[in-house]
Amino acid sequence: MEKILLADDEDFFRERLNRAFIRRGYITTTASCYDEAMAITEKEKPTMAVIDLKMPGKSGLLLIKDALTVAPKMRIVVLTGYGSIATATEAIRLGAIAYLAKPADIDEILKAFSNDRSLELENLNEEILPPSLARVEWEHIQRVLTDCDDNISCAAKKLGIHRRTLQRKLYKYAPK
Repeated sequence: MEKILLADDEDFFRERLNRAFIRRGYITTTASCYDEAMAITEKEKPTMAVIDLKMPGKSGLLLIKDALTVAPKMRIVVLTGYGSIATATEAIRLGAIAYLAKPADIDEILKAFSNDRSLELENLNEEILPPSLARVEWEHIQRVLTDCDDNISCAAKKLGIHRRTLQRKLYKYAPK
């Protein structure tokens, strides 16, 4: 039975993943930050890990590096809502086997762990559609907001829009 570590600061998402992995027969442990995740890694040596990139305190990138030092055979999939090419490249360079955007479902994560190349072959036959303009705008706003440590006034100034306009945009759900 494989043991999997789920490290994510979002309680709801972490618990949802936890229940999904348990239903599929995995033994799970959960952590909400770097320190908890490292303590679990050192004590239990899980064989797999799903790590959020952005957590309070130390980042998921540092967790990848340090966890693989303690458990070098651990397979790691990185999940993030703040993806970029630079962080994806860095995560893979540090030893992650896959990099997925949130919200990823359990099947996508399991395919990433199994390195199922049939998914990639299926995707080659599909037409790749660019994201909608609304989706690109939402992701850009989220990146700028993250860079400003979630300070709405600072983010609005960097985006060149009024603070209330930014607040209205943030109240809407992310576009598909």
